[in-house]
Amino acid sequence: MAVTTTADHAHDGAHDHAAHDHPHGWQRWLFATNHKDIGTLYLWFSIVMFLFGGVLAMLIRAELFQPGLQIFRPEVYNQLVTMHGLIMIFGAIMPAFVGFANWMIPLQIGASDMAFARMNNFSFWLLPPAAILMASSFFVAGGAAAAGWTMYPPLSIQMGISMDMTIFAVHIMGASSIMGAINIITTILNMRAPGMTLMKLPMFCWSWLITAYLLIGIMPVLAGAVTMMLTDRHFGTSFFNAAGGGDPVMYQHVFWFFGHPEVYVMILPAFGIISQIIPTFARKQLFGYASMVYAIASIAILSFIVWAHHMFTTGMPVTGQLFFMYATMLISVPTGVKVFNWVATMWKGSLSFETPMLFAVGFIFVFTIGGFSGLILAVAPIDIQMQDTYYVVGHFHYVLVAGSLFALFGAFYYWSPKWTGHMYNEWRGKFHFWNSLIWVNVSFFPMHFLGLAGMPRRYADYPAQFTDFNMLTSIGAFLFGLTQVYFVFFVVIPTIRGGKPAEASPWEEAQGLEWTVPSPAPFHTFEVPPLVK
Repeated sequence: MAVTTTADHAHDGAHDHAAHDHPHGWQRWLFATNHKDIGTLYLWFSIVMFLFGGVLAMLIRAELFQPGLQIFRPEVYNQLVTMHGLIMIFGAIMPAFVGFANWMIPLQIGASDMAFARMNNFSFWLLPPAAILMASSFFVAGGAAAAGWTMYPPLSIQMGISMDMTIFAVHIMGASSIMGAINIITTILNMRAPGMTLMKLPMFCWSWLITAYLLIGIMPVLAGAVTMMLTDRHFGTSFFNAAGGGDPVMYQHVFWFFGHPEVYVMILPAFGIISQIIPTFARKQLFGYASMVYAIASIAILSFIVWAHHMFTTGMPVTGQLFFMYATMLISVPTGVKVFNWVATMWKGSLSFETPMLFAVGFIFVFTIGGFSGLILAVAPIDIQMQDTYYVVGHFHYVLVAGSLFALFGAFYYWSPKWTGHMYNEWRGKFHFWNSLIWVNVSFFPMHFLGLAGMPRRYADYPAQFTDFNMLTSIGAFLFGLTQVYFVFFVVIPTIRGGKPAEASPWEEAQGLEWTVPSPAPFHTFEVPPLVK
């Protein structure tokens, strides 16, 4: 989409008097209603949670470095596994994407801000108390929740007070997600610049519009599931308690009806980011824009009818297995369309490989591996063998770490000049990329072989024959973790503090309204809506 604006100068003049309007110090952040400030808060929060979740992952891998119980008792090990999953999903990946949405959507559609600025503030400030509640559950009697991030009964019904803290934290984070989703939908549908029709929206906005509808559809389902669990624990109900006539498998159905679309909540915005980066560095229009939009929408719709592929071993009738198997395979079609379109965009383009493009190409490579292993798990007879082994752990880490996280890194390198007004250090960015790519594969690829050999997940100990691959995985995980510490302290912080000044459009072929405002983006943008031709 070629964007020409007639209001480039109109808003420049408006900044001069507005630049000193905003509050300073702690009040600026506590009472923030500006979408850029709130986006920044989300991104810092997700970095802190990412480092915390990463420390838990390092402790898990330290325990698994050799067979035998090395450091933790099995129940403590399960607490680490559970909190690592919950914190990475609800504390790191999701808030990071919401942070990008807050920063970029108003800039991309020519809006002055998000639709509900105070609700935007509230939806962020719900997150830190929820994260503190979840993290502090390590210090209560009995330790943190240890039923896995899925919180399956009967374990979750038998746990101590930490389970109640976790349920409460999940409720608060869910409320935050719903408010954020309402805000994003309203902003995109009602606040676009004149001339920006829906089929002219940047792909990142499309991916978030669809994701926001997913969030509104699934978050109340999770709230219902954990509320039923809470009443089972304290109020004598028996929804999932077999001793009272309840059904633990019903929880799995309700949970995965939330859980599978949730997986797409964490990957659809990544698709949008990759669809912005690749055309810029291929110096071509995105191939098949309309088919990309329909593909993302198809994935979102199909994600609601595949949930029980997580449950092939629960005694499901063969007819049910067949339905969920074929429905799961069907999702690979629109996913394949997107991968084809990205490759077709690069085909015969004038490619250059700055750091954002490296992460985008790396994303396609590793996400495709994760997609193929997911396709293998879709086949019910194979899945019954692989259920709850390290093959599954390898699969979803390829999608979430090498998928979502790589897209987030690419987005940081792509848009940070617009936020900070400084260019990141290209050498350091490439160092971060190559180390991330190598160590993510060293860490998670061997897990597939461990799973094929029959090593179950969530075990603190294992037979000696699995030692070599576990040592390899642990070494890869430690080096991947160190690479991310390098990213925060040697890329992110130096870029914020200084560096080569960035132009309004540091990438020569970048298209979109965000590149028409100065770098760093002024506190108030688009006070006069631009006209999109």
